[in-house]
Amino acid sequence: MNINEEMNKALNEQKEFFIKNGSPSIELRIDRLKRLKALIMDNRYDFVDALNEDFGNRSKNASMLSDVYGIMPAINLAIKNVKKWNKIEKKSSNFPFGFLGAKSYIKYEPLGTVGMISPWNFPVNLSFLPLVSIFAAGNQVMHKPSEHTPTTSLLLKELCDKSYDQNEFATFLGGPEVGEAFTKLKFDHLLYTGGGSVAKHVMNSASQNLVPLTLELGGKSPVVIGKTADLSTSAKRIMFGKTLNAGQICLAPDYVVVHKDQKEDFIQATKNAVTEYFPNLKDNDDYTSIINEKHYDRLKDLLDDAIEKGAKVDEINPANEDFSQQEFYKMPPTIVTNTTDDMKIMQEEIFGPILPVVEYDEINEATHLINSKDRPLGLYYFGTDKSEEDDLFNKTSSGGVTVNNVISHIQQNDLSFGGVGPSGMGRYKSFDGFKNFSNPRAYYKEVGFKLDKFFDAVRPPYKGSIEKVLKQLMK
Repeated sequence: MNINEEMNKALNEQKEFFIKNGSPSIELRIDRLKRLKALIMDNRYDFVDALNEDFGNRSKNASMLSDVYGIMPAINLAIKNVKKWNKIEKKSSNFPFGFLGAKSYIKYEPLGTVGMISPWNFPVNLSFLPLVSIFAAGNQVMHKPSEHTPTTSLLLKELCDKSYDQNEFATFLGGPEVGEAFTKLKFDHLLYTGGGSVAKHVMNSASQNLVPLTLELGGKSPVVIGKTADLSTSAKRIMFGKTLNAGQICLAPDYVVVHKDQKEDFIQATKNAVTEYFPNLKDNDDYTSIINEKHYDRLKDLLDDAIEKGAKVDEINPANEDFSQQEFYKMPPTIVTNTTDDMKIMQEEIFGPILPVVEYDEINEATHLINSKDRPLGLYYFGTDKSEEDDLFNKTSSGGVTVNNVISHIQQNDLSFGGVGPSGMGRYKSFDGFKNFSNPRAYYKEVGFKLDKFFDAVRPPYKGSIEKVLKQLMK
């Protein structure tokens, strides 16, 4: 049996299992979540080692932060609240039938089988974090992890196969061909996390079967620094987010817009921050590598294109190390100034440790720059001017917002996470994630049979116009 046949067989068996057994109990959903928690914690060191192997060098401390303990709060929140989330929502019924005993309500029900395609940059976190919402909603799952992190993907499969029955969670490994076939399956819902260019193909494939989608993409998430911001603290927070996983984060700050009078001070503050975090980079286990040669070359191409078109490139290399000879694909944090709109670095999502810094004279110039591009996944403002902050957010749109930090809104347990427009559609995490992977089935229970005479006024044979009756009902 080839992989395509295996995937179709698994999907059919999951659908048959769901039809036979119906919506899983709250107890079973909590059990699945507890098994997920135990799977992660019991194997956390194996996950950290696998991630390190796949990246060549990935900070083990950062992996423990993001791909192990970073998932725990979401699991704990779901375990605590899934019963409450699943409660029937009472709604009002139309006049006068509500007074006569009619009932209206919403009952959240599982969609069935959710297909999940996870990315390489946080292969554990971005597999299991959305899985929390999918399991809480009572769904079964088929998973296609990234081929770019083969060691981690294999470990994911082995551990999930041990912890879950095939009808609960099934994992399929492979490259682009398997991924393409996966997107053509008749799922009840499909979640894709990754880049926008591939998302278009995923959406096209899913549309052939009218499979609804959740897309978690990315884009150029901007940072706006107001004149009231503390530059030193802002730089530390921004560069922590930019150097975490070497900037290979969908929410990483993509470019900074700062007042022209503060630009040089801010750049110096970024250098101070990086030097504090990483006195050396090349052999520093806490500084993560670029995932592979292809992505390293893509980042180099962005820099070459910018230099060719007149940009100034400033590597932050505290120990003056030679990166021309290295075992892995490490790239120093790099500040780019004198940018223009025709540079690739200002058009494409960077997804690496490169940070363009753009100056403004009036804050409205920052708003104009943001609105000249696709709506981003995240938008970040630093400053204490509430009027300026409100004006910026009122005139822009993004999937989420963090004020006086970067990335942090995804870490808040009770906030949903998702994009808008080209940065994504749909949400996961918290109650919104539960609803995203549920069918909000509408129920209406009519008035009793003994009261059927009330319908005579709107049923034939009509005795003249019924408009008077309709006007009464519309009050």
